[in-house]
Amino acid sequence: MVKRKTIFTCQSCGTTYGKWAGQCDSCGEWNTLVAETNSEVIPRGVGRAKGHVIELVQLDGISIETSRLISNLKEFDRVCGGGIIPGSATLVGGDPGIGKSTLLLQVVGMLSASTDCIYISGEEAVDQVRMRAGRLGLADAPVDLASATSVRDIMASLDDANPPHVVVADSIQTLYVDNLGSAPGTVAQVRTSAQELIRLAKRRGFALFLVGHVTKEGNIAGPRVLEHMVDTVLYFEGERGHQFRILRTVKNRFGPADEIGVFEMMDTGLSEVVNPSTLFLADREGEVSGASVFAGIEGSRPMLVEIQALTAPSTFGTPRRAVVGWDTGRLSMILAVLEARCDLTFGSNDVYLNVAGGMKISEPAADLAVAAALVSSLTNVSVPPEAIVFGEIGLSGEIRPVSQSSARLKEAQKLGFSEAITPKLKGKKTESKPDIGNGLIQKEIGHLQDLLTLLSPRTTGSPFTAVGGGA
Repeated sequence: MVKRKTIFTCQSCGTTYGKWAGQCDSCGEWNTLVAETNSEVIPRGVGRAKGHVIELVQLDGISIETSRLISNLKEFDRVCGGGIIPGSATLVGGDPGIGKSTLLLQVVGMLSASTDCIYISGEEAVDQVRMRAGRLGLADAPVDLASATSVRDIMASLDDANPPHVVVADSIQTLYVDNLGSAPGTVAQVRTSAQELIRLAKRRGFALFLVGHVTKEGNIAGPRVLEHMVDTVLYFEGERGHQFRILRTVKNRFGPADEIGVFEMMDTGLSEVVNPSTLFLADREGEVSGASVFAGIEGSRPMLVEIQALTAPSTFGTPRRAVVGWDTGRLSMILAVLEARCDLTFGSNDVYLNVAGGMKISEPAADLAVAAALVSSLTNVSVPPEAIVFGEIGLSGEIRPVSQSSARLKEAQKLGFSEAITPKLKGKKTESKPDIGNGLIQKEIGHLQDLLTLLSPRTTGSPFTAVGGGA
């Protein structure tokens, strides 16, 4: 037996309290403590009843290999590790209206040609789902639809000897278990609903997709344990002002993490982008100061994006630092290194940094590209449009090598770039020379001072030119 007790649970982080408070001490959010009863009780152990002895097997035993389900949406299959594993549970998170439901409806629409698929919506009626399917060109797809929010009813419909192959529950915040006293969307309801559906998916062997909304901090709403319960966690990202959408793998037990898939939002739904670099650089202009092309790696895919920087005299006592698509703290570090090691002055200027196309970059290899864009904007000297830049910057101003340099250079060559500013590798000469392996002219630098030398229009033989009569 357990003692029933009313406790207060934070709906942002899941921390429990014995009494109500206005602010959660763990996450700092206000007015997120909700009283929960009948379920959030304090257990007193397993008692004296004996359990069943579990069966132990050898590690090198015979296992049944399961084939992946291929949706023929290549970007989605790439993010899932090559296809969907039967019996797996996948959590898809993203901002409201970003396109999660559209993406999964397209996936089950393609899978339904060869497998049995069920789409359960807790937010829309069946007619509304049919209307969206018609807009996506999937009106004739043999997908079974349902509008339900009761977990008990859903489990009764799916717990069959011949279960479907793929089930989508949209969304987990709308489902509820009727023996809990809390409202749908609370920590107890989200955790219990997901646990029951995942247990059924493992037992019956169908692939389960759970849609989850995110909080204003970008985390999936509900308890953090929800991400530990599922096999795969996917985040659907994108800026409202851009048509590009990024499906990013945060966790994957059956494939590589940090893999991304790129989609373009169109009137007829999401269209996969096979070569994202060409689209992210499609609107790029030529001789413009404050811009550089970064050759990055997203998962196993090399990707080229444009880094844009703008410096302007500040009219306030405290200069502004605005960043879109990158880490604000890392920008402050690079500005400090440029001021301390290169005698540049950014303290009296507002600094704006943007990653074009709505991309979000997290790898340190973008340091050198950001520094090149900042110096180019400050000196009004353009980086040549045919050059790519990558490298990590240390606090002493040294340029450190990064991983997968050959893949970055190969992608740049494929897109027509002819020059590359890269870190200096150990044992190689520092002068510029053509790299026969990739057809690019590599300019290897070891310190930020070398970057300033390249960016100086007075340097003899420098490919960099001043824009608009700048310094």
